[in-house]
Amino acid sequence: MKYDYLVVGSGLFGSIFAHEAKKAGKSVLVIDKRPNIAGNVYTEDVEGIHVHKYGAHIFHTNNQEVWEYIQQFATFNRFTNSPVANYKGELYSLPFNMYTFNKMWGVVTPEEAQAKIEEQKKAANITEPKNLEEQAISLVGKDIYEKLIKGYTEKQWGRECKDLPSFIIKRLPVRLTFDNNYFNALYQGIPMGGYTKMVANMLDGIEVRLNEDYLAKKDEYDSLAEKIIYTGPIDAYFNYSLGNLEYRSVRFETELLDKPNYQGNAAVNYTDRETPYTRIIEHKWFEFGKDDHGNDIPKTVISKEYSSEWKPGDEPYYPVNDEKNGALYAKYKELADKETNVVFGGRLGEYKYYDMDAVIASALDCVKREIH
Repeated sequence: MKYDYLVVGSGLFGSIFAHEAKKAGKSVLVIDKRPNIAGNVYTEDVEGIHVHKYGAHIFHTNNQEVWEYIQQFATFNRFTNSPVANYKGELYSLPFNMYTFNKMWGVVTPEEAQAKIEEQKKAANITEPKNLEEQAISLVGKDIYEKLIKGYTEKQWGRECKDLPSFIIKRLPVRLTFDNNYFNALYQGIPMGGYTKMVANMLDGIEVRLNEDYLAKKDEYDSLAEKIIYTGPIDAYFNYSLGNLEYRSVRFETELLDKPNYQGNAAVNYTDRETPYTRIIEHKWFEFGKDDHGNDIPKTVISKEYSSEWKPGDEPYYPVNDEKNGALYAKYKELADKETNVVFGGRLGEYKYYDMDAVIASALDCVKREIH
């Protein structure tokens, strides 16, 4: 055995575990089947702009321990997520707040906005929301649901809102103030210099091999280390022996444009059903704030996001957390628990829709359990 730990995957979970193991004096090898480190938070430099190659990642947390921990690897800017919704050329503020209600109904005070929502809730006659559509209408009324939620959500999940569980929308912020901050998080920002640089700092001094497919050479890799930290898809590890877990995937169309500013905001969501993409990300505004100095770079990079049903070979993004997949994951988890020298972690290893701060907390818990 050459290494104490073989870490499969160099995303946040794997990289934090590797960092802490090395710090504890353990020998570690990290492998990744992609040609780059950092998993889905990978950012690449295009014309001085850090492009979020696998979708927008905005760091936000209320967990002070995680916030203090992550800052040893990067300095974070003060980016605040304030997306804009575009419904057939009408622009609305997201999260739903007084700007949204004023534009939608002409109301000016929180009292008027509340009364309008109540009136629409009453008209819909929903007492116990049974699905996402009913949950959304009971939160924000029919007008906002029809224009700003329905089309976007159906594109995102590839299912009708009335066929989706109500809990998906429960974390939707609705504010009777002019607060434009999407997240209710005390700490948030984007690492200056991009996420790849942050992960490179975690992996400093650790042996990393890229373009290496662990499952294709499993026996060979298993013989190298005492213990495996596996962050790939749990069903792939067991060769899909119980069937495929389902995911939603995302396809990106990224373009470099010969202009300094395309949409004036990092994220614009297209909420009508007819526009095929869910949103457009303009990457430079993650790091240059909302003022003019991003205009110093004469070009800009945009990515259109298309949500799609996952099929083997696609990049798995969002676990489909419904009953059927939950039951199948539970069976895979039973198999995983029987593996004596493999630890399953991260979004794919645990089949969980994790925010970044939760992945970090989970990795640090894993370190406490594993490394003595």
